[in-house]
Amino acid sequence: MAITRRKFLGWIGGATAGSAALAGTAAHGASNKEFKGYPGSFGVLHDTTKCIGCRKCEQACNEVNQMPAPQIPFDDLSLLEKERRTSVDTHTVVNMFRSAESTPSLPESSPPLFAKKQCNHCLEPACASACFVKAFKKDKSGAVTYDASLCVGCRYCMVACPFNIPTYEYDEPLTPRVMKCTMCLPRIQEGKLPGCVEICPREALLFGGRDELIKQARNRIRKYPDQYVDHIYGEHEMGGTSWLYLSSVPFSEIGMREDLGTHSAPELTAGALSAVPMIVGLWPVLLTGIYAVSKRKDKIAEEEKNEALVQAKVEADQV
Repeated sequence: MAITRRKFLGWIGGATAGSAALAGTAAHGASNKEFKGYPGSFGVLHDTTKCIGCRKCEQACNEVNQMPAPQIPFDDLSLLEKERRTSVDTHTVVNMFRSAESTPSLPESSPPLFAKKQCNHCLEPACASACFVKAFKKDKSGAVTYDASLCVGCRYCMVACPFNIPTYEYDEPLTPRVMKCTMCLPRIQEGKLPGCVEICPREALLFGGRDELIKQARNRIRKYPDQYVDHIYGEHEMGGTSWLYLSSVPFSEIGMREDLGTHSAPELTAGALSAVPMIVGLWPVLLTGIYAVSKRKDKIAEEEKNEALVQAKVEADQV
């Protein structure tokens, strides 16, 4: 038996009113305490001045995560002519920047610049802050992990991410997942390097303790002041990330946002989301209840229908 739209909206209104009344009592939102990261956590330093755009990191990521082979082979570098973003089957991409429009700080005769893009593994991830079922978590290793068994497919993580990274398996009808770089956490747990770091032929990617990577990045800037912008991207952006960057040009010229500020996502949303867990927490209960009521009505209707058929058959046999 179908649920009418009016009845459904009535239930929603009642639940919202009830949750609003409870919101001022036991609800707790995101913390407004600044988190500096887990002691000894890992990270990756991407020195874009060393990147040659070979796409080896894309190939390694594809193989490590056992993703489908791309339509355009990894040795075809013509793909770099178009700026790309990560996708369900591509957790990391390398983009090229060389036009006067994209890199106005460099002469037109300068060689192209390349930058790798993937999940930055924020110290306090916006995706985790937005996820009310805690499918996203910050691991002590530094990686931001995802548990598909908890995900309800709301895709709030995709809206929340300031780096536009998480993607969704829209083509998967039964068990769609949110997909992104895992920082090769299973490999890290085995004492191995992330696939992209291990394969990089120019050591444009350096894996290690985050604090140590920041020290090395500062040393490079101090030693070669004409080669680098005096800034480590990711040290403080959005409260800090486990993926760090060095560049020879302003980061906005290699496709990176410079308007994010230094406050983490939970710090920015602590007040606004103070009642959200209580309100949102009732949704699974509400929807489960609606589903159960609907299924029970369907079952009763089916039983009544079968009884009517049996009775009709009995009456027909008696004639």
